Amino acid sequence: MRDFILKGTKFKWNKVKKIITLSLIQLIKMPFALAQTNVDSTKDSKWNSHFQLTVISQNHLAFSALYSGKNSLSDSSEWGATSITSTLFLGRKLWKGGAFYLNPEISGGEGLSYSQGVAGALNGETYRVGNPTPRLFIARAYFQQQIPLGNSSYENVEDDVNQIKDKVPVNRITINAGKFAISDFYDDNKYSHDPRTQFLNWSLMANGAWDYPANTRGYTYGIVTELIKPKWAIRLSSVAVPKIANAPQMEYNITKAHSETIEFERKIVLNKKPGDIRFTISDTHSRAPSYAEGLKAIEDNDTYLLNVISGKAEGDVYGGKKFGLGFSADQELNNEIGIFMRAGWNDGKDVTWAFTEIDQTLSEGISLKGIRWNRPTDVFAIASVINGISAPHRDFLAAGGYGFIIGDGKLNYGHEGIIECYYNAFLSTYLWLTLDYQFVNNPAYNKDRGPVNVFAVRGHVAF
Repeated sequence: MRDFILKGTKFKWNKVKKIITLSLIQLIKMPFALAQTNVDSTKDSKWNSHFQLTVISQNHLAFSALYSGKNSLSDSSEWGATSITSTLFLGRKLWKGGAFYLNPEISGGEGLSYSQGVAGALNGETYRVGNPTPRLFIARAYFQQQIPLGNSSYENVEDDVNQIKDKVPVNRITINAGKFAISDFYDDNKYSHDPRTQFLNWSLMANGAWDYPANTRGYTYGIVTELIKPKWAIRLSSVAVPKIANAPQMEYNITKAHSETIEFERKIVLNKKPGDIRFTISDTHSRAPSYAEGLKAIEDNDTYLLNVISGKAEGDVYGGKKFGLGFSADQELNNEIGIFMRAGWNDGKDVTWAFTEIDQTLSEGISLKGIRWNRPTDVFAIASVINGISAPHRDFLAAGGYGFIIGDGKLNYGHEGIIECYYNAFLSTYLWLTLDYQFVNNPAYNKDRGPVNVFAVRGHVAF
């Protein structure tokens, strides 16, 4: 039963109450945490700490649908789908160039229709988890080592999230090893990367065609090595992949299941304003079956293999591969305006295993500071996305197949188009409030469903 259904059905208030209660507890703790932060960060720079709390509530209006399947976005109105994340970012300087970062996190709540029904899912702070009750877990726990190259000069880095105030080599190798989100290091974008302060849609917070390795909450284990120069950087990583599609359990048979990503980043200057371009190549090996195998499983009524594809069962055969390419760029035009774009592609032969069911994507957008209306710390931004899938992926869905994110039981294929805009208002020293709107055409690539209008309110506390 849906948690939030308009007109004549039950609204489960208890889950929302838990979320609100937890939020209030965290808000009460904030002054004490801030006091500790000030002491730790200014005394000797050996420790640092930061805090964030984000609460998002989303609604969508009813829309036309000729049919619905197990993974469809509900065509009835849904109201009050609420998520919460609360994170404590701790850092400790160990020795020259060495540091350890630990991020305890509380996450809970549900997305609209259990975060299913749209390939470009609607809330980057929600995940496809079975239990929506807020839970405490360790999001990140990793070591970092900076290694100077040659007779490198040094530059100051300011205190920030997972960054201790320090002097670091301008020319350096940085090694990060442990548990982290791979998107912490890759596919960065100044204007489109963080659902806690920017766009909410999954295909705007990251490259949707990059089936980036992570558990259902977005984290993995492994190593990221960076070669950093003043004007460019190269990153190479090898990390774990899920044992089950989009599941909490990670695969540790690293000889058969692993994911490697390489990225080249180049800093650019246009009219004396900074920008960045990034090229990414990824190669993932897992237990993912192919869509061709999925089609045969539908014909043979092989429920086991279909459950593997939809993330409900553990596969017993290795050999799944996914190769992908990505491009990202952002450019500051002046003190008020910034623009960005992304493009991504993967081969689309084997099923999606970790992120979301997008095989091709193209996005672009603009970000505008509120300087002209005397709100310099406010931001208005708008972006558009076009998502697509491979021919084998289409055939599988059209035959009635289900992934872990989408599947309507049938498919009248069309590109999934998304427009999102938000206004992020700075209210006080630590508090931001955002109003957000998304328009989704052909949700889950289906011309027989939609379009969908989605509204959201986001509260964000950070210090």
